[in-house]
Amino acid sequence: MPKMKTHRAAAKRYKVTASGKITRRKAGIGHLLQRKSASRKRRIFKVEQISDSHVKLVSHELPYKKYSR
Repeated sequence: MPKMKTHRAAAKRYKVTASGKITRRKAGIGHLLQRKSASRKRRIFKVEQISDSHVKLVSHELPYKKYSR
């Protein structure tokens, strides 16, 4: 039986917490930061948990997420 493969793009984008929740970075922090307000930047630099509707999708891409650090 062949091994299941992890979707490498997903593995780079998402992190799994110790309790098994999947986190992601917010969009909008790549460039053009000068025109964004300080409060907006503080909000976007934080890490966020993925929405409930995406948990199943991302879990399929990360078959070994249980063991990820």
